[in-house]
Amino acid sequence: MTTDVIALTRRMPDVWSLAAGMMAGGPEAHVSSHADGAVLRLADAEGRPLASVEAPVLVHTPGEAARLLGPSGAVPGAGPLWWTEVRAATGARGGDRLAGVIASRLVAQLGGAVWPRSAAVDAYGETVTDVVPTAGQATEHPAVDVLTGKAAVVVQDRPVICLTAWLSDAFRAAASGERALQIVTPPGARLTLPVRTALTGIPNRWVVQDGEGGYYDGLSGSELRWQPGADGHFAATGNLVPAFVRGTPAEQADGTDGTRAAATAGAEGAEDDGYTPGRQLVLSLRVRHAADRDLVLGGALEDVWQHVTGAPPAGWGTAEPAALRWSRHELTDFARERAPEPTWLVVVGHPDRPGIATLRVSRTGEGVEEDVTAAFGFPYDADLPIGGLPELSARLVTRHGLVTSLVQQRVARTDLSVPARFEVPAQPLAFVLGSAEVREIGITHARRPPLPEAPRQLGPMAAAGFHYPLGEGGWEALEGLIGYLRPDRANRTRGTHQAGGA
Repeated sequence: MTTDVIALTRRMPDVWSLAAGMMAGGPEAHVSSHADGAVLRLADAEGRPLASVEAPVLVHTPGEAARLLGPSGAVPGAGPLWWTEVRAATGARGGDRLAGVIASRLVAQLGGAVWPRSAAVDAYGETVTDVVPTAGQATEHPAVDVLTGKAAVVVQDRPVICLTAWLSDAFRAAASGERALQIVTPPGARLTLPVRTALTGIPNRWVVQDGEGGYYDGLSGSELRWQPGADGHFAATGNLVPAFVRGTPAEQADGTDGTRAAATAGAEGAEDDGYTPGRQLVLSLRVRHAADRDLVLGGALEDVWQHVTGAPPAGWGTAEPAALRWSRHELTDFARERAPEPTWLVVVGHPDRPGIATLRVSRTGEGVEEDVTAAFGFPYDADLPIGGLPELSARLVTRHGLVTSLVQQRVARTDLSVPARFEVPAQPLAFVLGSAEVREIGITHARRPPLPEAPRQLGPMAAAGFHYPLGEGGWEALEGLIGYLRPDRANRTRGTHQAGGA
């Protein structure tokens, strides 16, 4: 298992401070650059990896370290901080101490704190020359612990698994190599929304160790085992590839259906870590704009955020931590530089107003599209700001080019992280159809859905959208509505829009 250690510093780690940190491996260790200079790798004299250091990230967004690392991630003092990840190599005995020494050297020179606190080393001036790499497979990617022909396995030992730059790159590398990405965590670990979204769909998996030598899927509760032939046909072609797969009921020693009790415990009441579940408001929407040089992206998301929390987002970035202060203009410039390639981003809120979103910007034949999934956390007894949803929907239609939108609520953690246990599925509250879709369907047809409550027209007749309240009908009402409006899309409704969870 790898060990992740993070140096949180007030000053920027420069070349000399990084070099001093890497010298902790002793005079026989070698340093090489990978991923276009974004990663420094420390190896022994035989080239076997000992540790990797990722390029430092300047985090301007307040509260990001505490969100991802817990209270121990808070660094005294105000202002931005530098986040430098150190990752001990898989199977390198003593690598955890080496990672701690590297991070401790950076903090000693630059001020700040080491996370986790237990990894901080007082005798950081010493070199760690007794690290013993195993003879096992070394992978080229710094986040991948085991690489096979069909699976890339990442072992994470942190309490909150976030979509760091190198984990995001591991997802891309696995996809380009037609491999599944499987994240293995200890019991009690949680995912951020971006990681949970990235893991959507088999063969990607969240593999949780049950503490008794077994494994289960953190999103479904199904028991998993390590075996060749992960997708059921590799053995026939002679490619025996290890990967985690779902065990069949016949293979369960206790005769159950393969769902782990650990994954279903805690559906009601307090979580094991003492965190009381609250409620979440989840909005999924797509907006479309004409491709114009004066276009500024992020307006719909900012409007949603302002409506729900009373303030705009706090920060954004291409990975977690979301390092940049919220700026629609800077976000737009970044997406424009990447065009025509799509741009994926994460957006976060202020610490006292829990919120997180993923934003995907893409060029299509019809213009520029923004796909947003935003989740906001509230105490269980708090009122969700749903009374003004029709007015928000009207602004999205008339000002931001809304195509469709779905609003859901669910009982889940206020901090928006995803535990490896059953959570009550989200319930849809309302569906919104934009003016372009209404024109395609026909306004007469669109205004007469099979719902108990009539829809609300948004905007003038010539460019009308509709807000459809779903009442107590839930998913059945939504599926009936989609089947009425767009029969060709009815069968995909639940899988496309339902919020993540076990």
